[in-house]
Amino acid sequence: MAVDEEHRLFRKIAWRFLPVLMLGYLAASIDRVNVGFAKLHMAQMLGLSDAMYGFGAGIFFVGYFFFEVPSNLILYRVGARRWLARIMVSWGVVSGLMMFVSTPWQFYAARFALGVAEAGFIPGVIYYLTSWFPAHRRGRVMGVFYIALALSGLIGGPVSGWILQTTPGVWGLAGWQWMFLLEALPTIAVAGLILATLDDRIEDAQWLDASERANLLRVMQNEVRHKRHLSMREMFANRHLAVMCLIFFANIFAMYGLGFWMPTLIKNMGVASDLHIGLLSALPSLCAIPAMVLFGRSADRHGERRWHLATLFLIGAVGLALTVIWQHEPALGILALCVANFGILAIPPMFWSLPTALLSGAAAAAGIALINCLANLSGFLGPYIVGTVKQLTGTSEASIWLMCAVLFAGALLVLSIPARLVNR
Repeated sequence: MAVDEEHRLFRKIAWRFLPVLMLGYLAASIDRVNVGFAKLHMAQMLGLSDAMYGFGAGIFFVGYFFFEVPSNLILYRVGARRWLARIMVSWGVVSGLMMFVSTPWQFYAARFALGVAEAGFIPGVIYYLTSWFPAHRRGRVMGVFYIALALSGLIGGPVSGWILQTTPGVWGLAGWQWMFLLEALPTIAVAGLILATLDDRIEDAQWLDASERANLLRVMQNEVRHKRHLSMREMFANRHLAVMCLIFFANIFAMYGLGFWMPTLIKNMGVASDLHIGLLSALPSLCAIPAMVLFGRSADRHGERRWHLATLFLIGAVGLALTVIWQHEPALGILALCVANFGILAIPPMFWSLPTALLSGAAAAAGIALINCLANLSGFLGPYIVGTVKQLTGTSEASIWLMCAVLFAGALLVLSIPARLVNR
């Protein structure tokens, strides 16, 4: 297949799948972290301390952990189209029901249930994309897909702030209750788009002509032949995959440690208005978009993954360090958050090119889910540690320095992976 023909084929596939999958991830990201905005008012109504809020925000990832691998193995068996749609309906319903929590224990239970409902979506999408795009195109594809993560902050922050500021008292409900309800509804709608758009197999893609399907099958079969075929037992015992779990753990630790507390950090800079907090929280997310696209394209062009990924870890660490130095300067503090998010939010799309270069078939479905669920346990630890340290010390400085150290360790772990395994 000629280069121009191949480019047109994969561009056609990207335009078919990426918009709807990005909408799904956008909804997931907003429903996952809007609790950070709800905290501005919900904590007082429910009697939540900083440590209690951090525990509740993070317990989402405990539910996520237990159901992640089983969910992706079911997806491998029944197909992505129906299973991803089922996941979205489930978490949309649970996220909307968050409006009814009235005690700390109900808050914990609802967050745990949300994690159970959402388990499998991201690793399911990652596995699905690896079935349609070869390794040498995966960096840019993942980079575009993960723009949805940045857009969730760009869109979700202002929308959440606007809802909190304009809806209190409507029909007797608090602003945070309206926020949970209104931001859950699009999730269920996107599930219908997934059912209408996705195809489980290349052979089912009637929107491709016969020659395009044949060419795509040939490219993807050639991709699989160049991978080492691991059994499930070998996959769980593979030391490189264990290191990859730690690498992604470091990223998620910083991402959610910062993400769940960003509205509070901005408020502590002297910003009082909920709407202004939401608008300012959008800027760091906006800054991550060029990093996702440019680093993904560069990695694909040069066939190099490790140094691109390690650089993003180091940029994130520098940005977080600057948030401490400039914490009493609102303009510089927001700039520091922009630098931090430039690195931290751009890590996941670059990271997934590592394990997907090694795994295929059921081992890929299970391996991607295993890495994601183990790493996402740090989504529990990050917010909880930040909240506990803040409550004990009255400041977030110590926990932010800890996140810097974790990111620096992540960069070193990336460089410990042999280049021959991942630079494709």
